[in-house]
Amino acid sequence: MTPLIAVAHGSRDPRSARVVAAAVSALRAKRPELDVRLCFLDLNAPSVDQVIDTVAAEGHSSAVIVPMLLGSAFHARVDLPALLDAARLRHPHLHVRQADVLGHDARLVEAVRDRIGEAGGSARESGLGIVLAAVGSSDPAANDRTRELAGSVVAGTRWSGAVTCFATSAEPTVQQAISTLRQAGAERIVIAPWFLAPGLLTDRVSRAAESSGPGITYAATIGPHPRLLDVILDRYSQTRTELQRHQALSA
Repeated sequence: MTPLIAVAHGSRDPRSARVVAAAVSALRAKRPELDVRLCFLDLNAPSVDQVIDTVAAEGHSSAVIVPMLLGSAFHARVDLPALLDAARLRHPHLHVRQADVLGHDARLVEAVRDRIGEAGGSARESGLGIVLAAVGSSDPAANDRTRELAGSVVAGTRWSGAVTCFATSAEPTVQQAISTLRQAGAERIVIAPWFLAPGLLTDRVSRAAESSGPGITYAATIGPHPRLLDVILDRYSQTRTELQRHQALSA
């Protein structure tokens, strides 16, 4: 079986690695026949190189790399591909292929809505405003795509509205998003992280929101939600099929 190598971002905050590891543990429990490995791009161990080297040393001929990333930015487009190119030079008989990022998959939007519900945000609550807190990018087009997610989160509910805010690099800030929602009639605010795991940036958003007055609730990050597992498995399955087709043509 082709190993699934899940690549997480990494963080100085130990909560982040714990939540990501919990998601990978849930993935193994869901699909015990799969060989699932976890590694990190930075700040946590094991590294991408370490896991790929181990897979090669065990005699595997192929591996699928699934980036546990919500956006297609530097890490997905430059950093990780460079690591994989170097790995191919070290292990010419190991065929590695990178899957698409998790991205703005509708199932992850569903997971965020579930987290809002767990925080007490009923879909029938007409006075509820949602702040979707994302990391932010230096790419304006990427930020525009993330802003559009707010409409997907609120779709099918009676919520008064949703606004995306950014922890870094872009506007609106969380205070600006809260102000916009309150001006539109929101009586209560839920801040919903568009993050897989908690960390320094989610804490930054929470601290900034504290200055915006009462009536603010904080939802959990996506974490080991079943829909996250489904997306990871789909990315793996699609890419493994592409890899097998490529190997057959090259044989």
